[in-house]
Amino acid sequence: MDLQLTGHRALITGSTSGLGEATARLLAAEGAEVVIHGRSGDRAHEVADSIVKNGGKATIALGDLGTDAGADQVAAAAGDIDILVNNAGAYEHLPWAEATADIWLHTYNINVVSGVRMIQRLVPAMRDKEYGRVVTIGGGLSMQPFDNHPHYNASLAARHNLAVSLARDLAGTKVTSNVVAPGAILVPAVQEFLTKLSPERGWGDTWDEIEYNSVREIVPNDRVRYGRPDEIAGAVAYLCGPYAEYISGATIRVDGGTVRGAF
Repeated sequence: MDLQLTGHRALITGSTSGLGEATARLLAAEGAEVVIHGRSGDRAHEVADSIVKNGGKATIALGDLGTDAGADQVAAAAGDIDILVNNAGAYEHLPWAEATADIWLHTYNINVVSGVRMIQRLVPAMRDKEYGRVVTIGGGLSMQPFDNHPHYNASLAARHNLAVSLARDLAGTKVTSNVVAPGAILVPAVQEFLTKLSPERGWGDTWDEIEYNSVREIVPNDRVRYGRPDEIAGAVAYLCGPYAEYISGATIRVDGGTVRGAF
């Protein structure tokens, strides 16, 4: 299926690794020119060069989205953008007693205000061109938070909320705003952590055993496995194209059924 992304230019924030990198690679494979964002020039160049070697189009934009100056720098380097994927964010596993007010403020700035900065800098031009897509990466913890890392849970809820508010503001335009909400996703660091934890939890010796048993204990879902970055990227890619024009203010959950609800 051709998602008709050829000719479009996409900025994926936080795209030097993980979900952001997978999304950038898939959008490039679908014909979009992608802008790789991060704070590490070496890693950004590595990802962009790999995409180009595989026949795609990629440039880079470096900057700290936690500051206005950094956001200005990224927006200027990115140039003419009609797809914005707000993926960048930070996660720190802390209980209520250790999540201080300063940590809450820092998390909100990195996970929420950073996305607002890019929306305010890039969406006006999308309105003028009469085409644009804003996809925010959220998560199930926005709706069903754990008792731990409350600052992170709340920041995800804010990301969902701002995306819907933006969709209402964009009513009547050719620009849309939606959310993709991943569940627990398997990246190398997660697999390494779970493998090290397995002996004390009794999850098994092989990865297949560890994945099955750890999922059932930590994040029960209907698929009984962790998601893969490409599965998140696929949902994002769909929302970026013309087939998704009638989707507005929606959340697509890609979590194997972790969040239990009919709506």
